[in-house]
Amino acid sequence: MPDSRLKDDCFATDRECLTHAEALALLKAQVAPVVDSETVPLIAAGGRVLAEEIVAPRDVPLADNTAVDGYAFSHADYIASEGRLPVAMRIAAGHPAGTALAQGTAAQIFTGAVMPPGADTVAMQEDCRIDDGEPPIVNVPPGLKQGANRRRAGEDVAAGSALLVPGLRLRPQDVGAIASTGKAEVTVYRRLRAALVSTGDEIVRPGNPIAPGQVFDANHYLLSELLAAANVAVSDLGVLADDPILIRERLAEAAASHDILITSGGVSHGGEDHLADAVAALGSRHLWQLAIKPGRPVSFGQIGDCVAVGLPGNPVAAFVCFLNYAMPVLSAMGGAGFQTPIPYRIPAAFDFAKKPGRREFLRGILERDADGHMVVKKFARDGSALISSLREADGLILLAEETTSVAAGETVEFIPFSAYGIAERTL
Repeated sequence: MPDSRLKDDCFATDRECLTHAEALALLKAQVAPVVDSETVPLIAAGGRVLAEEIVAPRDVPLADNTAVDGYAFSHADYIASEGRLPVAMRIAAGHPAGTALAQGTAAQIFTGAVMPPGADTVAMQEDCRIDDGEPPIVNVPPGLKQGANRRRAGEDVAAGSALLVPGLRLRPQDVGAIASTGKAEVTVYRRLRAALVSTGDEIVRPGNPIAPGQVFDANHYLLSELLAAANVAVSDLGVLADDPILIRERLAEAAASHDILITSGGVSHGGEDHLADAVAALGSRHLWQLAIKPGRPVSFGQIGDCVAVGLPGNPVAAFVCFLNYAMPVLSAMGGAGFQTPIPYRIPAAFDFAKKPGRREFLRGILERDADGHMVVKKFARDGSALISSLREADGLILLAEETTSVAAGETVEFIPFSAYGIAERTL
């Protein structure tokens, strides 16, 4: 298994301001898998990260079989008889023929049934005409190629071939592929354990009364759902009051039993930033200034083996920084490798100007233009506290550091939220 120890002070950097690419490169170089593996029933494996190589123990399918309902025969007999063959047997799925098909005859056969020895071609039932008699005669139209409608043994997967490799996050189609080999259990990495922290005397959880100067803790629920989309087990540490002793005690306890600690807000050196002080006192904390918008301040640190991530307090900035920096870290720690989505190129349906030197993430909404082509427009407002921009968007528009303007019709980079494992917007 990989070493579970983090490198000492692995998030340290001597740069005053990091570009997006520099931040990702530092994280990729320093973060490694930190989880053990476990064996789970295949029915519970979806979304988990594979920790073993899956090698096919047998051919899939196991034997030649038919892809359609119809009639099986030797192609040579089909040519010789000019497409008129007596029907000598009937073969259903799950009931292989006990004998070979007699020369010059056909077998009525049903989808998935094993091809009888002596047959190599299948004509679709709806293309054939049957003449009654004893035995009945099947009339097969001309032009059928040898091997038509036959699925070969091992056509999908050959025995002994590597089907899946460790580090893959299992999708429904991957689980189905494993099931096709007959394997009922699979070894996966343990789910990461995240402790989610809210701090501040002004923070109130929904369902409680609110007073002037207080705010509801929207970020806790936003980040909880993002962590669930990343298949991470979340522990809620609740809302911690601005008490430095209490905060330090709770963080030390959480760090001992979790892989990652995530908070939002207080990413500064302010007088009431007790969370940051507690992380620094218990381990190490580094405030990163990123050349991005939204989300300039982000902190990374560690308490023993526990990674500590401090996200911005504004919901949009917290969301954007989680997707771009925390999610690849979670992927690497969980055994799936340091993964970042590949953007699409899509025409812009907006004009925009920006300052050079920083990367910007705009909330993008997909729509079709007058010709029916897919384009992306930006959410009308740019505030980093506007949760409505996340709710109405389909993904993020990426504008590189050197970009200073976008004109309608130019292509821009776009990453749909689905690339991060977030369900697409429905209308």
